[in-house]
Amino acid sequence: MQREILKNLHDIKDSIDSIYEFLGDKKDFNIYRSNKLLRRGIERELEIIGEATNRILKIDKNIDISDARRIVDLRNWVIHGYDKVDDVIIWGIISRDLPKLKKQIDFLLNK
Repeated sequence: MQREILKNLHDIKDSIDSIYEFLGDKKDFNIYRSNKLLRRGIERELEIIGEATNRILKIDKNIDISDARRIVDLRNWVIHGYDKVDDVIIWGIISRDLPKLKKQIDFLLNK
């Protein structure tokens, strides 16, 4: 695998790990919603995940990351539509999509 792709995969992994670290063991939506610093930190990590995914797609559009385009679209929405970011949608992504992405990234890094 190309060095640049590996670098971006590591960036995605680091951002996922940071999100889990920020949330701690409780992973409570009410805590997330009430803590602006936590929300902004997670949004930033999602931006990094989206940007790294976009860079990977420019090198290899067939990379085995399901929903890669959706990840990039999320990044654009968070950055450009920051005033319309919905906490419920972000929480759904954290709860449902992030664990799946983590497995895919770990698989790609361990190939």
